[in-house]
Amino acid sequence: MDVLINVFVGLHIIGIASLLGGFLTQMKAMSAGTARFVPAMLHGALTMLVTGVALVGLNQAEDMSVNTLKIGVKLAILIVILGLVYVKRDDEKIEKSLFGAVGGLTVVNIFIALLWH
Repeated sequence: MDVLINVFVGLHIIGIASLLGGFLTQMKAMSAGTARFVPAMLHGALTMLVTGVALVGLNQAEDMSVNTLKIGVKLAILIVILGLVYVKRDDEKIEKSLFGAVGGLTVVNIFIALLWH
C-alpha cells in the first residue's frame, strides 16, 4: 500500500507542477494584460483533486491520521481555483487580478501542504 500512496503523491506533485507551471508561463502575458488559463492549469487542478481525494482515502484505509481541517481548507482552495480556471478557460484574456488570484491561491495551497502539520 505504501507504494500506491507514493505513486499518488507523485501524481499529486505533477498536478501542482502543471497548475503552477501553467501560471508561470503566463506571467509575461499577465503583465501585458493578455494572460489566459492554459489547458495545463485545468488538467493540473483536476489531477490534484482526484489524487488528493485518493490520498485521503488511502491514508484512512491504512489507519493513518488525516488532518481533516487541513484537507478541508486545501480542498476549498482547490475548488475555488478549479472553478475559476474552468469557467474562464475559453476566455481570450483574463483580468490581472483574477489571474493573480489563481497563482496566489496555488502558492498558498503549496505552503499549507508543507507547513501545516
